[in-house]
Amino acid sequence: MAGAKRRKSGTDRPTSVVTGGVGFLGSYLVELLLERDHQVVAIDNLVTGNVDNVAHLAGHRNLRFIHQDVTEFLFLDGPVDYVWHFASPASPIDYLDLPIQTLKVGSLGTHKALGLAKHKRARFLLASTSEIYGDPLVHPQSEDYWGNVNPIGPRGCYDEAKRFAEAMTMAYHREHGIDTRIVRIFNTYGPRMRLNDGRVVPAFISQSLHHRPLTVFGDGSQTRSFCYCSDLIEGIYRLMMSDTDQPVNLGNPHEMTVLELAQEIIRLTGSRSKIVFKPLPLDDPKQRRPDITRAKKLLNWQPKVSLVTGLDKTIAYFRKKILG
Repeated sequence: MAGAKRRKSGTDRPTSVVTGGVGFLGSYLVELLLERDHQVVAIDNLVTGNVDNVAHLAGHRNLRFIHQDVTEFLFLDGPVDYVWHFASPASPIDYLDLPIQTLKVGSLGTHKALGLAKHKRARFLLASTSEIYGDPLVHPQSEDYWGNVNPIGPRGCYDEAKRFAEAMTMAYHREHGIDTRIVRIFNTYGPRMRLNDGRVVPAFISQSLHHRPLTVFGDGSQTRSFCYCSDLIEGIYRLMMSDTDQPVNLGNPHEMTVLELAQEIIRLTGSRSKIVFKPLPLDDPKQRRPDITRAKKLLNWQPKVSLVTGLDKTIAYFRKKILG
């Protein structure tokens, strides 16, 4: 693929460092990189990550795990071709409970990860987020939209940490000539999500499997778009191997209301659950849908997994976790 790098080690196997490597998305990236014959170093402090996500890879000859906080100095022997910076709390429950750590990983952690890329002359990819658009005033959101973020609201610790991380990534790109990529990740779901992470898909599935009421905030008319994890990781890999240094949205442009999602999950689980409504949290975005024109054009990428197929796989995972 265009943009792929020559290996520094002189072999056909590139070396990739993945921060947040045992988190929900990081673990899928580690898996994909191993499948594509990368030597992988996964770094995680296990605050929100879980080694169970990569337990099936234990003993893999091309995988090394380092238990470390990415805000500390990163030292690695040998060549590094790619640095994939995924470390960060990413669910509302986590970043509302860990606001300072969230800000530190977005600032100090990004600084350390970029420092590693600079030292090793590696290509760097930042896992950013659709949350940098805040509660958007334009719809759908394209990469040239600057966002509508409340910097002092409860979600500001996450939104501003990612916005700062993007600014630092571009500063390293311009000042030090680092080869950088920025992916803005929209709502993604799939197996390995935590039951209690506060995001809508695991919350609804858990409530449905227990036949408890599904909690919908507001009147449920707020919209989201949901991308299955395998689609997203493929897009991220393509972005790293591409030639663009501009931010790229990755997500599923199929938009639905939160109420529609709740009804669909009740249907797919065969649950007896009802739906209850609670007040909308502060600064909760009313609409969220990616414009993926840039991803289609530059990466030849668009999601393939349908919502029903993805939800079926995710429900099966949670059914096994909950019901055994």
